[in-house]
Amino acid sequence: MFDKTRRLLMIAAAALPLMAGQAWAEGLISIIVTDPANPYWFTEGEVAKATAEKLGYTANVSAHKGDTNTESTLIDTAITNKSVAIILDPANADGSIGAVKKAVAANIPVFLVNAEINQEGLAKAQLVSNNAQGAALGAQQWVESVGESGNYVELFGNPADNNAATRSNGYETVLSQYPDLKKVGQEVANWDRTQGYQKMQSLLQANPDIIGVISGNDEMALGAIAALKEAGKLDQVKVGGFDGSPDAVEAVKAGELQYTVLQPVAVFAAEAVRQADNFIKTGSTGASSEKQLFDCVLITKDNVDKYTAAFTLSE
Repeated sequence: MFDKTRRLLMIAAAALPLMAGQAWAEGLISIIVTDPANPYWFTEGEVAKATAEKLGYTANVSAHKGDTNTESTLIDTAITNKSVAIILDPANADGSIGAVKKAVAANIPVFLVNAEINQEGLAKAQLVSNNAQGAALGAQQWVESVGESGNYVELFGNPADNNAATRSNGYETVLSQYPDLKKVGQEVANWDRTQGYQKMQSLLQANPDIIGVISGNDEMALGAIAALKEAGKLDQVKVGGFDGSPDAVEAVKAGELQYTVLQPVAVFAAEAVRQADNFIKTGSTGASSEKQLFDCVLITKDNVDKYTAAFTLSE
């Protein structure tokens, strides 16, 4: 499934800049992602690993799959293995705080990527997409695609991830400006394609007259597209995504997905490792703040050909 993603990642990794002083870098950097079965998190882990190895470290990638108990065990393993840094995509904004505290107590710096925890001053850095900005971009494009009136539904991500609410609120801020657009249904599909498919079936059964689906991520959107195809309604219902995954890009090219909002995961995954490297060597990340936002980019049929590597859009 991810052969094309792997090829794109090889291109991205080859383009990663080298850093001065890498010859004396050493030690293990433990990288913990959510679920590499999703191409977004697969890319996050592989880019971080490639960056660490290019800087002279050893690196491994593991996954908690959204479970805080598994996450805690993986942090214990990273501590036991005497990791010099941990790159973590946290499982839960509140529930992951304890795991981060354990690593900090063991004097291992933690760098969070993609999702935040609800406490500052523990992680050395929290590097995330600018989800509010990306959601506004997506919602504006969604209106252009579906028009300014009609009924629509929303697929919502994992409620334990702050990104889900941030995106949904961003959509609402834009779409509420169009009083003739009415949200008639919303379902939680937990960032998952299969759940997106199942929830879309239910939403369609309850609301057969909808004109659009706005989704919190690409996997849910792709599941919705499969359900709409099966029902023979994809021509009447426009779908918008969020992530910029290779599969979503192919769907944009095919005219099945109206747009996707590219999260620069390949950029901030690499940057997190570079900041870890800087902290290990100098005691400072080199960044001006703990929380760092990376702007998202809209991908439509007009610029889709500029997608040159996994989760990367060329200028």
